[in-house]
Amino acid sequence: MLTASSQAADGKLTDPIRVVLADDHVPMRRSLRLLLDGEDGLEVVAEAGDHNTAARHVHGHQPEVLVLDLGLRDGSSIETIRSLSERAPRTKIVILTMEDNPVFAQRTLTAGALAFVAKDLADAELPDAIRAAARGEEYVSPRVAARLDALHRALTDNKLTQREVEVLRLIAFGHTSVEIARMLHLSPRTIETHRAHIHKKLGLATRAELVRYALRRGLIGA
Repeated sequence: MLTASSQAADGKLTDPIRVVLADDHVPMRRSLRLLLDGEDGLEVVAEAGDHNTAARHVHGHQPEVLVLDLGLRDGSSIETIRSLSERAPRTKIVILTMEDNPVFAQRTLTAGALAFVAKDLADAELPDAIRAAARGEEYVSPRVAARLDALHRALTDNKLTQREVEVLRLIAFGHTSVEIARMLHLSPRTIETHRAHIHKKLGLATRAELVRYALRRGLIGA
């Protein structure tokens, strides 16, 4: 673990960025700790495997950064982001996730996170994301950022709601209304209403047209 101060470019010693690491997959958490402990100027001060422990460590250690796995299974990471953003604003939140859906990225950033990093790119991007967040700067994995830009264009250009964009993406991936309803914890009737609104707003009649639209706008990969 790095505990000594780091030396800045001007020769002055600076305190390391203190990090709480929250991931419920123990081998992954160990790998992430090894990664961060090997970085100059970063110090992992505590680990957590659930939201409650993560919040307790944030309040106890008051770190500069919390690295939070979006997929923790004991509750809602979005609610944890909102809560800690209000109660511990000094700690900046970096989201780490296997999910590169831009809708999820938008939700976390809106809730109060400052960074969104794809887990399979953690070795290349996580240290930079932590440093950016500690400076109060937003960081989004470039792969996700391109899709996030496409999401913003879809929301503004066609007046789609965020939920409608989410439904559009799932339609384009080939899911039925029943499957989408199950995935989003909504009723099939609600999904059909969203589908009708999407078709009307985009002026598109068929699913194939929706797929082509989603591909052209970068909402899904080719």
